[in-house]
Parts: sequence; structure tokens; C-alpha cells
Amino acid sequence: MPLYEHVFMSRQDASAQQVEELTNHLKGVIEQMGGKVAKLEQWGVKSLSYRLRKNRKAHYTFMNLDTPPAVINEIERQERLNEEVLRYLTVRVEELEEGPSVMMRKVDRDRERDERGGGGFRDRDRGGFRGDRDRGDRGGFRGDRDRDRDSRPPREESAAGDRE
Repeated sequence: MPLYEHVFMSRQDASAQQVEELTNHLKGVIEQMGGKVAKLEQWGVKSLSYRLRKNRKAHYTFMNLDTPPAVINEIERQERLNEEVLRYLTVRVEELEEGPSVMMRKVDRDRERDERGGGGFRDRDRGGFRGDRDRGDRGGFRGDRDRDRDSRPPREESAAGDRE
């Protein structure tokens, strides 16, 4: 049977229990139609890049599936009908990834960093690039420009008068 990775996002105001019930329902549909869920991961609530149906965050759920294509059509149909599901994505893969997914490894890595009190970007100078720059070709602050103008010789009045 073909192998798939399936991710769906459900609304932020759904409780973890509701998301788990939805996941179990989809898992039951898959197994009833002759498929198999090889791996199931709850990635938790994550921020969205942009608003989807007035939601700024969503519960992410990831599944590795070993199912016939008809099962994929059915679970996607049910996700379209369910108002709790914001988006879904199914990708056919050659082989399923062993161990935790990249997102779960990232969560573990972040947790380890917090436990050791590690830094990363948080400990670096918050000034960014602007704070340690020496104004470059802009020549400093406005006060410097006024001094440059005073040292210039005044314009000749005759040059302005000749134009008229």
C-alpha cells in the first residue's frame, strides 16, 4: 500500500480533548477501511503565519499512514466537512520516517536548551545591527552637518543675480 504523511490543523479554541477525539475518529475511519496509522504525533498549539478563518493559532496533528488512496479521499472529505479543521495536507512518500518527526525533535531540542539555561539568540546583544554601527556614510548626527556648512565660503551674490 502507498505511504503518506498527513497533517491537519484544528481551531485554537478546540480543547486538547476535542482534538484527540477528532484524531481518534479519523484513526478509526482509516483502520475500518483497511489502512494503518504507523505514527501519530500531537505537535500542540502553534502560531500561524497569517490568520485562517479568524484564527491566529492552531492545534497541529501529524500522522504517518499506510493506506490505500480511497482512505485518503475519505479522511480528507471528512476533514472538509468538519468545522474544527482549518487546513490539512497529505503528501505521498517513498518511505516513512523512523523515530520522532522534525517538529518533535525541535521541541525536544528547545526543552533541553531551556533546561541547561542555554543561550542561542536570547543571550546575544539585543541592539541588533543598528546599535553597533557607526552611522557609516551618513556622516553622524545632524549637529555635524551644521558645522560643515559654517566652514564653507558663502555664495557669491553676483552668480544669483546673473540668472535673472
